[in-house]
Amino acid sequence: MKLTGTSLLVVAALLVGLAAPPADGCTTFLLNDGRRFVFGKNYDWDVRSGMLIVNQRGMAKVSVADSGGNPARWTSRYGSVTFNQFGREFPMGGMNEVGLVVEVMWLEATVYPAADHRATLDNLQWIQYQLDTATTVDDVLASDDRVRIVDGAPLHYLVADATGKVATVEFLGGRMVAHTGSSLPVAALTNSTYDGSLAYYERWPQGLGSTTSLDRFVTAAARTLAFADELPADALAYAFGTLSLVAQPSYTRWSIVYEITERRVHFRTDRLPAIRSLDITGLDFACKGPVRVLDLGTPVSGDIFGHLVPYTLEHNCSLIEFAFRNVPFLQGTPQSVLEEQALYPESTLCVGLPRIRRPSGRIGGRP
Repeated sequence: MKLTGTSLLVVAALLVGLAAPPADGCTTFLLNDGRRFVFGKNYDWDVRSGMLIVNQRGMAKVSVADSGGNPARWTSRYGSVTFNQFGREFPMGGMNEVGLVVEVMWLEATVYPAADHRATLDNLQWIQYQLDTATTVDDVLASDDRVRIVDGAPLHYLVADATGKVATVEFLGGRMVAHTGSSLPVAALTNSTYDGSLAYYERWPQGLGSTTSLDRFVTAAARTLAFADELPADALAYAFGTLSLVAQPSYTRWSIVYEITERRVHFRTDRLPAIRSLDITGLDFACKGPVRVLDLGTPVSGDIFGHLVPYTLEHNCSLIEFAFRNVPFLQGTPQSVLEEQALYPESTLCVGLPRIRRPSGRIGGRP
């Protein structure tokens, strides 16, 4: 099945013309004490539906965003675990098997690049592309020479890797603007530009006690700096505690923590507050078997490995239908667009790749 991407660009137009976040939504940060790298994310949005998806390596893909006649083409080098709300292959964020994490937030100031020679991607598929192909933050930043995001919802990203390197990725004035190293003194991001957030933090280092974007940035920034100084014994509890401090009761749907060094994913939802976990080193990412998923509304706790089920087209249709029909500015999206987005994964093809070997020797099967 060849997708033209035309219908999905209708969605992009809706997002640009009508979208407004339900509040100042989403918070991300990286805790780093030199030996532990722990990434936190609150997903704040209108609807709570979602699906955890185990994405396979060795899948050949063609981007849906081909309005410029040059869709991106790639084969997934790495398997990953993602959190999806608008369909498989269009994640809100996730971590791949070599420890790269990419998470998304709203940013009204976003202006994506104008049409040029680069291959094109949807702004959520950009996340999957990075998880499929990149090992490090540097790889993600270097991809800007090859691919560009077409117009869509205004987003920016926080990216971290297994070395502890972290970067903000924004598109301002039609070009990528990244902060990393010395230009990223605090590894946090909310819904304002990084430069604007940092300027506010320097002026109001204690914040004003609200849950606006800038005050959540101050809280997250202070907690990331304190983590490196205080060295708390339980980094996971510290991360979830930080997410609680920056939560918005009416809008925080998912709280996610990635223990990057250990390759473990932990999450809870507003309806199911017990923490659920998945050790991704125990997953088989080979593309010969079925894709496995978990509906985030499934009432389970603890280790979710045994609760993953084979993906079906019905899973994707239900996920997409609920999300689009319950986000106010997307309710008028034509049914044909939803159907095309649900069918997109059927256009991917398993071509196979060797498994990725880590020193622990655990990739490829549960111990």
